[in-house]
Amino acid sequence: MDSPQRRYGMMIRLRPEKREEYLRLHSAVWPGVEKAMYDANIRNFTIFLHDDLLIGYYEYVGEDHDADQARIAADPETQRWWALTDPCQESLVEREGGNWWSPLQEVWHQAEPA
Repeated sequence: MDSPQRRYGMMIRLRPEKREEYLRLHSAVWPGVEKAMYDANIRNFTIFLHDDLLIGYYEYVGEDHDADQARIAADPETQRWWALTDPCQESLVEREGGNWWSPLQEVWHQAEPA
């Protein structure tokens, strides 16, 4: 039986002077980074850009989100990736508990027809 799917949304500011670098990096995300996310039960990860705001979305199909997030954070290739991408971003809030991106509250979701 599949795990129930949960959706996550988040937002962060893209530093204007780093815009081209960030877009270049994300035009070819490293396969090892994508694999670490997939292995940690992340599906359909998407980043949208609006002016200088990055809006991220993903679906989580695992059982322990915190443990899977820790697995991603411990991955050496992901750490190298973040060393390149983090300087391109500016958090919208004070970092609490390691949160870099600001979580978004889901207001509505179109369910599949019955």
